[in-house]
Amino acid sequence: MVSSDQRRRQLAREKFERQQRKREESRRKAKRRNAVVAAALAVVLAAGGAVYASVQLTGPEEDRVDTSDPAAAASPGASDAPSPSPEPSMAVDAKKAYTMALSTDAGELAIAMDAAKTPRTVNSFKHLADRKYFDGTKCHRLTTQGIFVLQCGDPQGDGTGGPGYTIPDENLGSLGKAGASGKVVYRAGTVAMANTGSPDSGGSQFFLVYRDSELPPQYTPFGTLDAAGLKAVREVAKAGVADGTGDGAPKKAVTVEKATVSER
Repeated sequence: MVSSDQRRRQLAREKFERQQRKREESRRKAKRRNAVVAAALAVVLAAGGAVYASVQLTGPEEDRVDTSDPAAAASPGASDAPSPSPEPSMAVDAKKAYTMALSTDAGELAIAMDAAKTPRTVNSFKHLADRKYFDGTKCHRLTTQGIFVLQCGDPQGDGTGGPGYTIPDENLGSLGKAGASGKVVYRAGTVAMANTGSPDSGGSQFFLVYRDSELPPQYTPFGTLDAAGLKAVREVAKAGVADGTGDGAPKKAVTVEKATVSER
């Protein structure tokens, strides 16, 4: 027969074992919860990094990163990464003006370029256009909030492509002094280089500004869109972004069927 003292010790032991099981279960739950939080945080941080890079027109893939900056949008944020490939040798006359003509399924876009102010940018575009680099590429990004640009020039069609080399920033002084926000106004009709957000990181991606937009003065303005081209881009913007957000693939798809660069 079990004595009252033995019974008390048994009950105490069982109580202790129950408490231990509860503590162990609590530890397991806390561990699982912390793992979930850590994973969620990693996703958020990764997504934030992606947004930043794309905004850098990462400018307009391409401020990839603050989503109000295209170029980090436009960056218009582009993601053209430096590589060992050499920049093409200079083949344009810096004393002459050039026109880049883009035949697209949204209309004809004519961009006046000044080789005196942006010789290496103009030279790169002529080099690429002569090799049909832009033919058949899509304008992969439209922004309709914060900044107002259509970004093109990526053979991959997702903001990650580039020509395998980078070109230096040019003509940034023409943008004027940045205000308290650190930004300047890129006027409607301006055509500028997207980049990764780092200096001298432009590749082949560029953005067309269809409405005055404030951006950091770090995206080479190399051309001006003609009136008909600006109207065509605004029609694309009017249709909005495919997924209904303010930054993404345009709902009205735009494909560059042919690109040429010639003297004016």
